[in-house]
Formats: sequence, C-alpha cells, structure tokens
Amino acid sequence: MKILVKQVRSKINCPLDQKRTLIALGIRKMGQVVEHDASPAVLGMVNKVKHLVSVEETK
Repeated sequence: MKILVKQVRSKINCPLDQKRTLIALGIRKMGQVVEHDASPAVLGMVNKVKHLVSVEETK
C-alpha cells in the first residue's frame, strides 16, 4: 500500500525536529506531494507532523 503526503500548513513556527521530519519525508515546499510506501517508519514520521500534512491512500 502507498500513501500520498501533502504539506497543507506552514512549518514556520514548528520545532526543529518537525521541520527535519518533513525534510526526511521529502517535503520541501508548501503544497508539495510525495508518495511513500506505508511502512511503520514512514507512518510514524507522518504521525509526528500530522497537523501539517494531509494523507491519502493509493493503490
């Protein structure tokens, strides 16, 4: 299973670890969409920044 992760809120006032988590996910800009496998590691990173991103499931 794959997921699409899109940044929908700004990271300006976020702690440094959340900014680094977005970079680790491959998200550098607002509105950017990246596709990842739904592994436990990726889901944990998405959970850490869930207030900044939207997630959609793909096949």
